[in-house]
Amino acid sequence: MADALRIGIAGLGTVGASLVALLQQRKNELAVTCGRAIEIVAVSARNRNRDRGIDLTGIDWYDSPVEMASRANIDLFVELMGGANGAADESVRAALSRGLHVVTANKALLARCGVELAALAEEKGALLNFEAAVAGGIPVIKALRESLTGNHVSRIYGIMNGTCNYILTRMEKEGLSFADCLKEAQRLGYAEADPAFDIEGNDTAHKLAILTTLAFGSQIAADDIYLEGITNISIEDIRAAADLGYRIKLLGVAQLTDSGIEQRVHPTMVPLDSVIAQVDGVTNAVAIESDILGELLMVGPGAGGNATASAVLGDIADVAKSRPGAQQVPALGRPAAALEPYRRARIQSHEGGYFIRLTVEDRAGVFAGIATHMAANAISLESIVQRPKPRGENGPQTIILVTHATREDSVRGAVEAISADGYLLGAAQVIRIERPKNA
Repeated sequence: MADALRIGIAGLGTVGASLVALLQQRKNELAVTCGRAIEIVAVSARNRNRDRGIDLTGIDWYDSPVEMASRANIDLFVELMGGANGAADESVRAALSRGLHVVTANKALLARCGVELAALAEEKGALLNFEAAVAGGIPVIKALRESLTGNHVSRIYGIMNGTCNYILTRMEKEGLSFADCLKEAQRLGYAEADPAFDIEGNDTAHKLAILTTLAFGSQIAADDIYLEGITNISIEDIRAAADLGYRIKLLGVAQLTDSGIEQRVHPTMVPLDSVIAQVDGVTNAVAIESDILGELLMVGPGAGGNATASAVLGDIADVAKSRPGAQQVPALGRPAAALEPYRRARIQSHEGGYFIRLTVEDRAGVFAGIATHMAANAISLESIVQRPKPRGENGPQTIILVTHATREDSVRGAVEAISADGYLLGAAQVIRIERPKNA
């Protein structure tokens, strides 16, 4: 049997503690399946005295993760601290510079400088694995990097943030407001005290940027993503979607077009009978559309200590099974120098159409004015729903429009013209409609 793989783990939060427990519990079977023992020889975390429910006896403690990455007698550095800068960035670079293999769950770091890190890993002959950075326990990175070799991917999309999916699920099933669902998500630990990174779509955007690079062979472009969160989704939108045969999900979507790559994160209406519409709670789902395989949909736990630790453990096992001198799989699917410059797609027609909800004054000429502006912007309407008011009740009127395929700028232009007429009350709600192949 080969010499043991010596690992150092930086970050002993929920995921790190779960990983230590798994490595200790499965030590014997991992040695058999990997052909060598896996030993934790060093750890680093902020608080040395915190009770984490794990036994660290005989393991070297480093107060500084950068020092551990630079000096510890290890073969593999596991980064579970998070954050795009600071100690996470410095320690990963220090480890790779020594020729150490690296496993990380840090999507923010990869979205910011993944190409640089991949190039450094290649230069030093080291592995850089990051399955846990996207969709938790779902093996989507390995699928794109290895299993789908030879396939030409045309689109990748999915539910990549459990917090947002939990909130939208609770809003629909229990009729609760966004604010109430967010408070409950925070109480249960699904959302942070400051939830902005999740609910504004940034977390999904980082994950999408990584998947886009793996799917299309382009350089990472996390700053070139249309971004819209779920904070403006109301219970009225949830109910209107259901009446029309849809369910609202926060999706990350990347697709290859004739003019480049389109990346977007936003609330989306998906048909009730589609598989992705059935993905509820904190569960994640990622769909990959390719020319040979067709559509592959992977569903599973997207967060949590055990789910993420399982993905990290899989990456560690891959390192343990690798052998010196063997051809390594490039971290981003192809050599970093072979990644194409990111080319943003031109605005084009959105095949799924749009849902538009307008709250307007109840007076003569409003309906005709809306229709005129839609026609002026070359927007064809699939349906128009005018919500009836209770008998004898005065006040605002709600009008819901569903368009056929049209351009984003056409929709925004029509909404701006309607707003300029003076009868629109509040902001219009505009939500894209996606119609998956499995719908």
